Amino acid sequence: MEDFKRQELSAPVAEMQPQQEKRKAPRKYLSGQQKSVTKKSGAASGSNKEKNEAALKKTAQSAQTGNRKRTSGRQQAPKERRKTPVRIIPLGGLNEIGKNMTCYECGQDMFIVDCGLAFPDADMLGVDLVIPDFTYVEKNQDRIRGILLTHGHEDHIGGLAYLLKKFNVPIYGTRLTLGLVEGKLKEHGLLRSAKLNVIKPHDMVKMGCMSVEVIPVNHSIPDAVAFAIYTPAGIIVQTGDFKVDFSPIQGEIIDLARFAELGNRGVLCLLADSTNAERPGSTMSERKVGESFERLFKQAENRRIIIATFSSNIHRMQQIIDNAVRSGRKVAVSGRSMVNVVNVALELGYLHIPEGVMIDIDAIGRYPDDKLIIITTGSQGEPMSALSRMAAGEHRKVSVSSDDFIIISATPIPGNEKHVNRVINELMRLGAEVVFEKMYDVHVSGHACQDELKLMLSLVKPKFFIPVHGEFKHLKKHSQLAQAVGIPPSHILLGDIGQVIELDGVEMKTIGTVPAGRVFVDGYGVGDVGSIVLRDRKHLAQDGLIIVVVTMDSTSGEVIAGPDIVSRGFVYVRESEELMEEARVRISGVLEECMNHSIREWGAIKTSIKDDLSNFIYKKTKRAPMILPIIMEI
Repeated sequence: MEDFKRQELSAPVAEMQPQQEKRKAPRKYLSGQQKSVTKKSGAASGSNKEKNEAALKKTAQSAQTGNRKRTSGRQQAPKERRKTPVRIIPLGGLNEIGKNMTCYECGQDMFIVDCGLAFPDADMLGVDLVIPDFTYVEKNQDRIRGILLTHGHEDHIGGLAYLLKKFNVPIYGTRLTLGLVEGKLKEHGLLRSAKLNVIKPHDMVKMGCMSVEVIPVNHSIPDAVAFAIYTPAGIIVQTGDFKVDFSPIQGEIIDLARFAELGNRGVLCLLADSTNAERPGSTMSERKVGESFERLFKQAENRRIIIATFSSNIHRMQQIIDNAVRSGRKVAVSGRSMVNVVNVALELGYLHIPEGVMIDIDAIGRYPDDKLIIITTGSQGEPMSALSRMAAGEHRKVSVSSDDFIIISATPIPGNEKHVNRVINELMRLGAEVVFEKMYDVHVSGHACQDELKLMLSLVKPKFFIPVHGEFKHLKKHSQLAQAVGIPPSHILLGDIGQVIELDGVEMKTIGTVPAGRVFVDGYGVGDVGSIVLRDRKHLAQDGLIIVVVTMDSTSGEVIAGPDIVSRGFVYVRESEELMEEARVRISGVLEECMNHSIREWGAIKTSIKDDLSNFIYKKTKRAPMILPIIMEI
């Protein structure tokens, strides 16, 4: 791996201690009631009796005065002191799945947590990736002290290379996270100039007037962390993606004790993962999948085993390898992203493979089926993934047959169900037995379910709460869970990307907006495909295209050749000659009318052709193809 400017944070920055006001001892007031005075044994003199009565009367009056003062004091409770405000600006990850990115701003200092991407929806034709809008951070690049990464998934690190192309800034992440970032920066030619800093759990990182504590959490990838952000206004906790796993495959157990300590100390605001807010109970341990693999490997008997999973799920791959060793099978990896992650994990020591177990995909022909396991990408039915190419019979190394036992070890991301089902159907047609999540426990989520989310809220005890990482329905459900554990609705904010959320220790409010949204990546183009281009692509995909070509004399305006009509994606011309001929007649009539009215401006002539032909085509076919008139001058 190439050299780069990586720095190990050896000496943690001293933790910022919030100042605590000295509380004065409460004043003592009289109770307002006096016990009856009993007479002493024996006769009392009249003068003493009068003195006692006068003293009692005076004491009662004094007690009433003190009681009024105490009541007045209760009505005027001491006001909370407003502090230097901190601003939270989500640029992604709210009301959507993916492209997580959050800015923190205090005074003249800013830093960013995560910089991810999202994958395009079905209606984003031709778009490869979706990244956040970097307009605001570009304008404030001189104030940005660094970017902190919670973990190495694409929706948290995938947009980083596109941001670093605009300006360079220090990057902070755990070893595995930075190892995955390296590969991406190398592809974009940015690795040599990158300033990568390794952080470890319990480190403190200084970000101007703010400091960030690193807290280990469990997720579906090793080295995932949460952040406790110390600001002049108070402590803010951002969990990142997390779940509670008391028997993780690798790494530390989530540090619930530290979250509880922060809660006892006082947390101003919590930003927590909402992905599984609709799911009751708790997320199962990753070890449950390992137990299922053991049973399924025996069920496969003498067949070859092919397992599709997320390329970043190193815990899952480790369990596959462990079971492969026990069953005496070799392991091959297919898919570029899978190969890259395996190489990084092996180099950094996050994946442990006994010598001789891993083989190259080119060598699978040398081993019998009952001695092979192939780990592949394509668990989401991606058209160009290795599993999809196997299902279509287009994979150059692997041909699926009835001798294959295929396990899809993943849950379809919302919107991908049709793609996954298509791949499963095609694999079954080829004779393979296919096992997926609904049939067996071959996948567990990396995100906390309702019980774990309520546990986090109860431990941290935040004054304010902002649910993040999810669509609106996930954020709404998470807010309801927060109310169930005692957080007032007025202290919960369902935000949106681009909102500027300000906290000053007393209240949380939205004070404005900044530019935010989606930027489309299409090939090498970043941001050059917008809503208008997508609209045209959708129009072409749905209704097709008609091109009208006319050659005219530049001097007289007479038609020299044409009109000729070319159709693409509308109708097959040879089977619709009558319609095309009628269209030519209509266009000729339009051109003649333009000449009679001395219309010589090409734009006006094109508009007339387009309008008349559109009306004619719609009346005849009830379709609205894109019409493109072309006028050539001679």
